[in-house]
Amino acid sequence: MRMVLSHIACIAIFATFVGCSADTNKQAESAGGTEIEHGAGQSGIVDDESAKDVVKIAVGSPDHTTLVAAVKAGELVDALSNAGPFTVFAPVNAAFDALPKGTVETLLKPENKEKLVDILQHHVAVAVYDTDRFTHGQIINMVDGNNVTMTQKGNDWYIDDAKIVGSVRASNGIVHVIDKVVLAK
Repeated sequence: MRMVLSHIACIAIFATFVGCSADTNKQAESAGGTEIEHGAGQSGIVDDESAKDVVKIAVGSPDHTTLVAAVKAGELVDALSNAGPFTVFAPVNAAFDALPKGTVETLLKPENKEKLVDILQHHVAVAVYDTDRFTHGQIINMVDGNNVTMTQKGNDWYIDDAKIVGSVRASNGIVHVIDKVVLAK
């Protein structure tokens, strides 16, 4: 009798589990005004009240549509939506337009994802580097494993040869807007 009850309990638990987990990618819960899309990772959290993370800052900028498309194609949205801390050097659309014709289109192809990810990771450091903390000649290690050099020319800061034209604080770090795509040397 105990064995029968044990089997029934197991079946009931299994049925409840299966029923609750069915179609988890489409389910959403509301908790204190925050919607969570199950199965979507950190980027699936909808939060219009807190400070924006580095991805949401880029998504909200009309000058970073190419970068956003690249981050999505590289499947880096969830990674960059996490707690960080991150310093993202975000090239504007014009920086991508300055690359040789066809470069961006080629990099966005699925078969070139690894190369795209390498380039994008060369624009991210795992730390928060505010401009007032930079020192001339400072070496920063990027996520791709390569280094960049910070230089100051007058009042302006450069990451290798890309000028920082603006900075925006994020909930998980900082975004420095830059005028060129930075490639590993």
